[in-house]
Amino acid sequence: MINILIPTDFSNNSWNAIKYGLAYFKNTECIFFLMHVSLQTYLFSGDVPLISSVEGFDKELVAKAKEELKKLLKRIKKIDTSKKHKFYTIAAYNFFIDAVKNNIEENNIDLIIMGTKGASGFKEVIIGSNTADLITQVKCPVLVVPENAVFKTPKELAFPTDYNSTYEPKILDNVAAIATKFKSFIRVLYVGKKDEQLTNSQKDNKELLNYYFSEIKHSFHFITNKKIEQGIQCFIESRDIDMIVMVAKNINLFQRIFLKPLVEEISYHTEIPFLVLHE
Repeated sequence: MINILIPTDFSNNSWNAIKYGLAYFKNTECIFFLMHVSLQTYLFSGDVPLISSVEGFDKELVAKAKEELKKLLKRIKKIDTSKKHKFYTIAAYNFFIDAVKNNIEENNIDLIIMGTKGASGFKEVIIGSNTADLITQVKCPVLVVPENAVFKTPKELAFPTDYNSTYEPKILDNVAAIATKFKSFIRVLYVGKKDEQLTNSQKDNKELLNYYFSEIKHSFHFITNKKIEQGIQCFIESRDIDMIVMVAKNINLFQRIFLKPLVEEISYHTEIPFLVLHE
């Protein structure tokens, strides 16, 4: 039984994440925890908190969230009839990351599915602050589902790496499990500069990946580009990639791919889901 936490703000992109998750785990026994977080706020009059006002405001927010979660559950049950799926709703009043961490511990969460809306501003980065905080501050696998992602069997998995890290077997087991479940092809991707050569340490880590994935269809790819995000963009388009799988250990690589690039430089952020694994 897999325990899955899906934060929702009742937006279209969070609904899309729910639909994607239901399809991804269609034939898997799961418990889905649908959580809405009403963010904590404080009301002040001068230097004195208006406690009664705050408490009343809290109750009103939580009550409203519970009603919306009931509606959401009814909507889900119209499209999901799997007997393998169970659902629970959570209306939390807390800071977002604190609420997530609490529920990971209380409900033994195995995976978080997070919807994200592509930025529209000229200089905005591609994922929201809540999603970025989840990936960098919470040690739990996160499946990020962009607003335009439509589920299809992930036959092609891109696994970007800089070969500077040695991954724990548990991490590679998770990647291999996905490939085995969906009969996927793992495309290990390195983006480098022209005429760049791997160090001996990088070669060793590459060989370890080759050994670990020896029983799974996989291949290694070297893309030449000065910008990692553009190299990945070209690779995804040329290979028709269905999902990007990354390890949070490579936080610098993750930041360069998902936090640093400007929206106008890449387009896969609105369509391709990515899974971030933690050691």
